Amino acid sequence: MTPAELFFDLVFVYAITQVTALMAADPTPLRLLGAMVVLALLWWCWCCFAWLGNVVRADSGVMFSVLVAVMVVVLVVSLTVPEVYADLSGGLYAPLVFVLCYGAVRLLHLVSYWISSPGDDALHATLRRTALLSVAPPFVLLLVGSTLTGVAQTLVWLGAVLIDYCGIYVTGASGWRVASPAHFAERHGLIVIIALGESIVAIGVGVSGLPLSVPVLAAAAAGVMVVAGLWRVYFQQISDRAEHRLTTLHGDARTRLARDVYTFLHLPLVAGVVLTALGMKKALHQVADSKHYDLSEPLHGLVAWALAGGVGVFLLAAAAIVLRTDGRGSVVLAVGGLGCLCAGAVVVLIPALLALVLLAAGVTGGAVLYSRRAGGTLRTAA
Repeated sequence: MTPAELFFDLVFVYAITQVTALMAADPTPLRLLGAMVVLALLWWCWCCFAWLGNVVRADSGVMFSVLVAVMVVVLVVSLTVPEVYADLSGGLYAPLVFVLCYGAVRLLHLVSYWISSPGDDALHATLRRTALLSVAPPFVLLLVGSTLTGVAQTLVWLGAVLIDYCGIYVTGASGWRVASPAHFAERHGLIVIIALGESIVAIGVGVSGLPLSVPVLAAAAAGVMVVAGLWRVYFQQISDRAEHRLTTLHGDARTRLARDVYTFLHLPLVAGVVLTALGMKKALHQVADSKHYDLSEPLHGLVAWALAGGVGVFLLAAAAIVLRTDGRGSVVLAVGGLGCLCAGAVVVLIPALLALVLLAAGVTGGAVLYSRRAGGTLRTAA
């Protein structure tokens, strides 16, 4: 991985933070769905250049210039995120700016791919199909949705995302290349680290401006334990297995696995971390704000579900990756994921601090159990 790619990923740190803030500002089911739509669009922007960077060096003169241009555009996209569903008066119309910048990123990606492989007829044919089936129709829907508000806007944008993602299957794997499986896996591992890092930031944001106390320290420690458990599940089992399997394949078979495991199944993995970050942010704030909340008060509504539900989404995505990679299921990940999805019914009944501590214990225990059952060993430093 080149320093240019690390530099490129910096803008997505802010983008993911903005998605969490979008949900926290109005924690309702509709806003959660809308935030996941925005995350899916941002994820597509990142994935486009993760694929391109695997076949063209990101630190070359022309490519680096393209990356910087995309960083500027994605930063603008990130700045619009808080207003994509509730535009503020007195400035640019944020939903339209968001859509136009998203379209610019997709166009830059297609043009860059075309120029980087002048003699690759198979790739050029795939790029044409992608532009016609997976870029143009969703972009039109996004433009239409930007003129709407509320449920209509969210559903139209969701339709655009579904068409975009389904279009990748229609265009097929022919033409796309994964030149370096190790590089490809490392790039996606880094974006998972970025998402996990955002959840750590959410802990700090949740207690910002509030006095430090023993319950706050306990809640912060529990939050870190949750993140550490998710890290262990992914980096000590999932990532190595997926990379090894990708290395053993060639041609279109490798491309299909990379598409399924990394482009598609890593999205719910990241989404799960973002949802968990929302729950931890609200839990930490509630524990720290003793003037407005009692320590015995539980989390309420959507954030109560998000605290454990986000972990559930992460674990189910991890189980799907294992199934797609090895062709076998993981009972520990599947049962743990389903249990966490249903845990919201319990979280609303117990104190927020206790819920966070129990979640940390559950994730840690589940990560250890999965590691042992999968026959994994801890990584050691070289």
